[in-house]
Amino acid sequence: MDTPSHIVMFPWFAMGHLTPYLHFSNKLATRGYKISFFIPKTTQTKLQQLNLHPHLITFFPITIPPVDGLPHGAETTSDVPFSLFPLIATAMDHTEKDIELLLMNLKPHIVFFDFQHWLPNLARKLGIKCMQYFIVNPLSIAYFWNGPRKSQGGELTDVDLMKPPEGFPDSSIKLHAHEVRFLAATRKLEFGKNDILLYDRWGRGTSMADAIGFKGCREIDGPYAEYLEIVYEKPVLLSGPLLPEPPNSTLEEKWVAWLEGFNHGSVVFCAFGSERPLPQNQFQELLLGLKLTGFPFLAAFKPPNGFESVEEALPEGFRERVEGRGIAYGGWVPQQLILEHPSVGCFITHCGAASLTEALVNKCRLVFLPRLGADHVINARMLSRKMKVGVEVEKGEEDGLFSKESVCKAVRSVMDDESEVAREVRQNHSRLRNFLLSDNLESSCVDLFCQQLQNLL
Repeated sequence: MDTPSHIVMFPWFAMGHLTPYLHFSNKLATRGYKISFFIPKTTQTKLQQLNLHPHLITFFPITIPPVDGLPHGAETTSDVPFSLFPLIATAMDHTEKDIELLLMNLKPHIVFFDFQHWLPNLARKLGIKCMQYFIVNPLSIAYFWNGPRKSQGGELTDVDLMKPPEGFPDSSIKLHAHEVRFLAATRKLEFGKNDILLYDRWGRGTSMADAIGFKGCREIDGPYAEYLEIVYEKPVLLSGPLLPEPPNSTLEEKWVAWLEGFNHGSVVFCAFGSERPLPQNQFQELLLGLKLTGFPFLAAFKPPNGFESVEEALPEGFRERVEGRGIAYGGWVPQQLILEHPSVGCFITHCGAASLTEALVNKCRLVFLPRLGADHVINARMLSRKMKVGVEVEKGEEDGLFSKESVCKAVRSVMDDESEVAREVRQNHSRLRNFLLSDNLESSCVDLFCQQLQNLL
């Protein structure tokens, strides 16, 4: 590449999108690309330390316009409850004029976006290419948001969502009744300026972009990427698994001291993402299930809605009953560093894309407890049923609720070295981990992505 290209990164205003976009920017910067990164003004300080190439990656702070009902100072989805996410989208939509001015001044070759359905038209008007770059793997998008379902006309019914779309290359993905009802409801969710429906934001962006990009690699995600190329009749590029960079910090002494009080591989670590809290009854069932396993545990999550702290939402007498071997923690924890600690033997994850990548490159056993997000559910199905690298917690078919017994059963099944299940998932996880960490996998994926990007430009 004689002249390094200039890329604008404009992710959705959520930490779970901003962070992987920056990780990918670092990988592109090592190949000489110049990156202009659009980020909410105050949020910039949270990500500054993750910019490994400040001479090539420049942050452009975006001022979030006021929106009725949006708390003053809120910039990303982690600043507000889920019910206010649509207002973050509205604020983002109101930045369109500012973004147009920035793009006119910067004159990039291409813009990467994920949630701004209006961006392709804006970019085209300015003679700039655009790519809708998803931080998830192509499987989820192929199942839920593709052309064939749309072209059948009319509303999608629950029956339609129960089965994969026509031509979908995988029959192993099955949804439960409660998941289908939730997904059908989210399709009707108004999200942003002019009350556009949530799924239409994705659909319009995908239809109008010059290309689509995904986190993933051909060996695992190839069939779904090829399926989407046929559906949308445009290039689909895969950026590689975006493995986390080695951390430049160490685990706080308080966590080191606590973890080292337990045997190698004996601690169950549970982390539930930075956004949607569990309802109180499920929060308590999860904790009681952890206690029931008999293993030491560290559980980190936001307090349930209606509670100021994790402490006040705990089951009565819980703290005393687990003292010395169990912690329910309401603050932020360095997930990557905790997963790397040798005392951690099992990880219960909500199945967000970034969390799963961190989990898969570590050696702990995996238990999947997806929240009701489309990609979380699909990730859990693929990893538990198709790739068999972990076990999913059983839930009620209709109500979607898990019990303390089902949490305990899943954890014990992967932690019992004598069980057939544990042996199988351990071997499969080990194979997948070795593949993801193999020499040149990620660099060859990024190199191919760059080659295809240059062809597009």
